[in-house]
Amino acid sequence: MKRLIATLLFVAAAAVATASDASAWTRSGAVTGPRGTTSCGGSGSCSGGTCAWQGGGTGPAGNSWSRSGSASCSAGSCTRQGQGTGPRGHSYSYSRTVSR
Repeated sequence: MKRLIATLLFVAAAAVATASDASAWTRSGAVTGPRGTTSCGGSGSCSGGTCAWQGGGTGPAGNSWSRSGSASCSAGSCTRQGQGTGPRGHSYSYSRTVSR
């Protein structure tokens, strides 16, 4: 259920991004918990119906992670894809297409 909600929110965001081209954003922050501080940040932009983003962070043990990706919508179908590296150095990739 959470994955469905996340996918629907993504499709809605991509549709809005299509309507407002050339938008860009950056975010950063830090959270301190019982094990220490985690800091993270990211940036992205949308233009011509395609959005791209990248981000990463560093955890309290000094391990870092990163993620980047893109999304586009066309003819009733939205696709997102990307790749990343987890805090222990393992790489992964993802891809998903949602159609009406």
